[in-house]
Order: sequence, then structure tokens, then C-alpha cells
Amino acid sequence: MKYDFAVIGAGPAGYVAAKKAAAAGLKTLLVEKKKLGGVCLNEGCVPSKTLLQAAKTYHHAKHGSVFGVEVEGLSFDFTQAHAHKNQVMDKMRDGIAGLMKKHKVELVQGEASLLIGGMMEVNGETHEAANILLCTGSSPAVPPIPGIDADHVVDSTGILERETLPERLVVVGGGVIGCEFACMFASVGVPVTVLETLPEICPNLDSEIAACLRKELEKKGVTFKLGATVESIEEKSVRYATDEGAGEASADLVLVATGRKPNVTGLGLEEIGLDFDQRGGIKVDDKGATNLPGVWAAGDVTGRAWLAHAASRMAEVVVHNLTGRPDAMRYDAMPAVVYTSPEVAVVGLTKEEAESRGLKVRTGRIPMAINARYLAENPDESGMCKVVLEARSNRLLGVHMVGGASSEMIFGATAMIETELREEEIDEIVFPHPTTSEIMKDVFMAVR
Repeated sequence: MKYDFAVIGAGPAGYVAAKKAAAAGLKTLLVEKKKLGGVCLNEGCVPSKTLLQAAKTYHHAKHGSVFGVEVEGLSFDFTQAHAHKNQVMDKMRDGIAGLMKKHKVELVQGEASLLIGGMMEVNGETHEAANILLCTGSSPAVPPIPGIDADHVVDSTGILERETLPERLVVVGGGVIGCEFACMFASVGVPVTVLETLPEICPNLDSEIAACLRKELEKKGVTFKLGATVESIEEKSVRYATDEGAGEASADLVLVATGRKPNVTGLGLEEIGLDFDQRGGIKVDDKGATNLPGVWAAGDVTGRAWLAHAASRMAEVVVHNLTGRPDAMRYDAMPAVVYTSPEVAVVGLTKEEAESRGLKVRTGRIPMAINARYLAENPDESGMCKVVLEARSNRLLGVHMVGGASSEMIFGATAMIETELREEEIDEIVFPHPTTSEIMKDVFMAVR
């Protein structure tokens, strides 16, 4: 069968690309070896955030006395939370399937491998496409720790399948995934210990934002061991070492959250001469093009940005360029969120990143608690908003927030950075009152 466009992988990059290409009139094939929606919908973003919302709801109810809410006999039903999670996932998969049907995308379930000359093999059948997009995503990385193969050790996929709460949880890795799960389990009363090799959690965040998040999670009962190297996983504990000496954290469940790796094996990439490596993924330019004409890649498999919305945007860029609309990725305007409680949301450059590019900057920071809406809704929660401006032009370079509703506000900061707004132009924008979003305007009063 011949196609104008073939997509391997039906995650946030793949199904978006297939829909846009088909809508533009290209005869499109979409191949997925597991379930529609990819890791994001089935093993990552959607199920984890659904369970996080369940945990947040319980935590807020438990601490609702400040609002005059008293709940007797409050309990958390983890089984029901999983049932709700599964319903959400089913509805979303049905929605994607409906979208593909509407735009006449041909769906094939199976494992694809590339052949020379724009050919690919799926389930023993050969297909030809003028352009092929690889969106095979990523998988949890497995570090070489003795005992990591034990039954009570899970990765970010496995922990989402468990429907009973552990008595004690140890999380190996204090990055975004580790902190989100630590927050979820601690919010429902599970003692959690996070072991992180580096001096601070979430190393890709502004250091002050990361420290604020860590302190808030500690309030929920999360214990952090920083600068901790895991030495072994035992039956009921995890042994680690720090500069102060050896330590041991008790656990009946261990979550290993030490990053992800691109899915590049089994695709025939070596045989066709595609430029890639096992850790960094498939090499692409800012248009999504590989070193081979007609072969493109988007999402986690490129190693460029490990975010579902980045994957979707990369897919859009590929299809735009194929259909006559010049486009390119602009990673400095790519938002990122940590869905803990409080949330963290960031976009653009930190002060250190800007200065490393030779830019002179001005910065400002204010506590979230100066905002009336935030204080009313989050009386016991700290938070802050930080901005980074180019000193010469007053152009906004970065926004970094920790606090409730941050994930729903960051798109506004993203638009400001994407359109290169200056401080004086942002000052002319009217924000509704009272809203937490006003923090993004008020923070400029503190710029120095």
C-alpha cells in the first residue's frame, strides 16, 4: 500500500501529526503497537495526573477546617481512584479513535520496522510512504542497582497499575516524576522517602523554585535525602550513601524514577543509515528532519524535550513543513509543569541560563501570598513568582512559578515570551481581579 504520510507511534506526537496531515489532504497511515495515546495517555501524564487530583482532593478535605469544612470519617478509596483513572483513559482513547476515523486516517496495530527507500514493514506486510514520521516515544531508564529486579520494585508504569497503598514508599530519583508520585502518596498518608543523588531536587528548575517545592513537599510528610547514592535495594529497605555516611530507608514498595530513554531499538534504524544514538535519540533539526530525506522524527524519541506538549508541537512543525507552511521549533518558549501540590510551572530562561548566553538581565520575585485569590485558596501554602528580563530591552526571557494554579497560568507567560513582549507592554495588559494570574503582572513591581 502506498501513502503520502506514515506515522509510527500513536502518542501525543503521532496522533496529532496523523490528524493534521490527513486534514490537509495527505493519505495517512498511523501504526501503533500498543494502545492509542501512547505513554502519555496510558502510562504517564493522564493516569498520573488523575490519581494526583484524587490525592489532592483528599488532602484538601482533610485540611478543610480553615475553610469551615469538617468531614467526619474521611477515607481514601484507592480502588475507586483507579476506577476513575481508567474511565478517563478509556474516554480519551475513544476520542482519539473517533478523531482518526473522522479524518480517514488508516490505523494499523503492530510493530513497524523501516526498510530502505521509504518502505516499512508492519505485521509482515510492506507499506510505502513518501514521508515517514517516527514518534516511538521513550521508556523508563533502568539504572544498574543491585536488587532492582525484585518484585516490590516498580517504575513509573508499574506504580500506576498497583491498586493498594504501600505502608512505606521509597522513591529513587528526585526529578519531576519522582516528586509527583512522592506528593501523591504522601498526600494520602503514606510515609515517603526520596533519594536524590544531586544537591537539590528537580535540577532543571530554577534553584530557588526547586528549594521552595521541596520544603512544601516536606510539609506533606515527604523525607528527602539529597546527595544520596543508592547502593542496593533490599527486601524491606533501600541502602544508600551520603557524605555523612551510610543510610537505610525502610520500604515495602520502591519506585525507581531515574529518567527515561528514547525508544530506538527494533526499528531498523541502523540498517537504513539513520543518525541516532541509544541515549540521545534520533538526531533532528528544528524542523524535525533527520539525515535521511523523507524520514522525520518528533517527541521523546528525539531526546530534545521530554514533554507531551513538546511532542505535539514538534509533530505540527513536521506536518506544516510538509504541507507548504514553513515552521520551526522554538524551545525557549516551551513551558513545563510539575504537577505536585503546590504546582510548579516554568517557561523560558533562568537567570543563570540567560547569563550563560552573554545576556545582561534584570530579575524580580514576589511571594504568591501577596495575591488575594491565592491567599484565600491556599492559606497554608508558600509559593513565589520569578521573572527574568533582558536588561537592555526589558524583553521577558523567563517566568518561574511555584504555587496553586501555576499550570493553568503558564500559557500566558508562554505567549508573552513567544511574542517577545517587553515589561511596558505587559504592564498594559488587563488581568481580571481577583485572580491568581495577576501575580504575573504584579511581579514586575519587584524587578531590579
